[in-house]
Amino acid sequence: MSLISLQDDLKSNSYPGRGIIMGKTPDGTKAVAAYFIMGRSDNSRNRVFVEEGEGIRTQAFDPSKVTDPSLIIYAPVRVMGNKTIVTNGDQTDTIYEGMDIQLTFEQSLRCREFEPDSPNYTPRISGIMHIEGGRFNYAMSIIKSNHGNPDSCNRYTFAYDNPEAGESHFIHTYMHDGSPLPSFEGEPKLAATLDDLDEFTAMIWESLNEENKISLFVRYIDIESGAYETRIVNKNQ
Repeated sequence: MSLISLQDDLKSNSYPGRGIIMGKTPDGTKAVAAYFIMGRSDNSRNRVFVEEGEGIRTQAFDPSKVTDPSLIIYAPVRVMGNKTIVTNGDQTDTIYEGMDIQLTFEQSLRCREFEPDSPNYTPRISGIMHIEGGRFNYAMSIIKSNHGNPDSCNRYTFAYDNPEAGESHFIHTYMHDGSPLPSFEGEPKLAATLDDLDEFTAMIWESLNEENKISLFVRYIDIESGAYETRIVNKNQ
């Protein structure tokens, strides 16, 4: 798989939907996690990311305009010890609770399916990062309908042990804009990272479609110490 430019990939796609990026900085010292959300409806666009403990949650920017909170209000990022969970829905809690009773990442997600938002049936994308003893690994998952058939659920998990410096994997909900929206296909994309947190954050945010982007979360975690820095960017201010 060839290494893509995340900047070029995002700029060429007006609607990748929600996306997760996980990897390692070029200098090999930091684990990288990013999550962004986009939206086409007023309900979807009426959101911001806010910090909650060591993670984040979505929140209505204008509570009076919320029409259906069920699929837009959730905790995309939660931390359990040396594990960081990132997802595009309330399956963050499912993974957290499953791992708390010794289930694996994959086992925890067995009880979940794609979102019930006919006709799109938005995939549930999830990632988990594990840092321990100066080593770092991560896994990603996508749960989606079988070519838009809501009676058939496909599950894929991808695991990356001791990832290469300067590389990340990028998975998103939709291939591109459309009606209905076409679900992501194939393996997560192999994408380059940057050493500088602010530069990486700005690159992603500026590459997302101006009309559709809503919020972005980026975190760099020191692989030796576990210390982290976070950036949150919201279109709604």
